[in-house]
Amino acid sequence: MEKDNNLDVRVPMIKIIDISNRKNAEDLLNVQIPSYKVEAEIIGSYEIPPLKDTVYTLQHCDETFFGYYENKQLCGAISIKVIDDEVDIHRLIVHPNHFRKGIAQLLLNFIGNKFRLETIKVSTGSKNAPAVSFYNKNGFQNIKEVMVNKQLSIILFEKKL
Repeated sequence: MEKDNNLDVRVPMIKIIDISNRKNAEDLLNVQIPSYKVEAEIIGSYEIPPLKDTVYTLQHCDETFFGYYENKQLCGAISIKVIDDEVDIHRLIVHPNHFRKGIAQLLLNFIGNKFRLETIKVSTGSKNAPAVSFYNKNGFQNIKEVMVNKQLSIILFEKKL
């Protein structure tokens, strides 16, 4: 248990996830799959690539992962790739048991503060109203919409810093 000022207060924290560690990759999948199942329900398509991830695919995706932990339990995570002066967010996930606690906002703020680059990019399902609203609220601009198939389209967002 993390303590703050000798009080019996559990301090949440964000730290890098060593995805090469199998247990960490399993913990991440245990957050990612339920999180993306909720998105799949919202957008009406289960053809979301992260729903097909395995420990192996996570360990070989070349993304950097940061996790939000409470009491040493992973509750949410964000993954990025940094290319030149851009941060590309590949995943921003929160376990459904921890929805509406501000965890996604904390993770997004963490990336914005840690990587002070020119641009942050992210995409989400066009029908995922909560995510679209979240990115709009955080100053992201809708760059374009891409049709994946008849049922699925994604919105590409960008935020200039």
